[in-house]
Amino acid sequence: MSEQAKLYSVIEDAIRRPLIPYDPTRQSLKQWTMFVLRDKGFKVVYAQNADFAIERGGEKLYFNVSDTDHELDGKFGWVVWDSATKTLSVIPKNTDSKAPN
Repeated sequence: MSEQAKLYSVIEDAIRRPLIPYDPTRQSLKQWTMFVLRDKGFKVVYAQNADFAIERGGEKLYFNVSDTDHELDGKFGWVVWDSATKTLSVIPKNTDSKAPN
């Protein structure tokens, strides 16, 4: 398993076992996701062309959040809320895509 695949696995684990469960009536998905990742020790930083970025070893991993898994831009990682099943999933960025500026 590559380093990036391991990182996505840890991120997904953090999202699936949060300190505070996600409640779409009380929190925005973006703010909740950033809170959970910071709580788990990730360095979450501002990203101009994405919802947020995780900085690790001088590199940034860019993420967006969505409540649908349709038409997701492959140059970002995604945190997706499925309201039908009330589950969150992490979708890695397409490794062929370049990071946003």
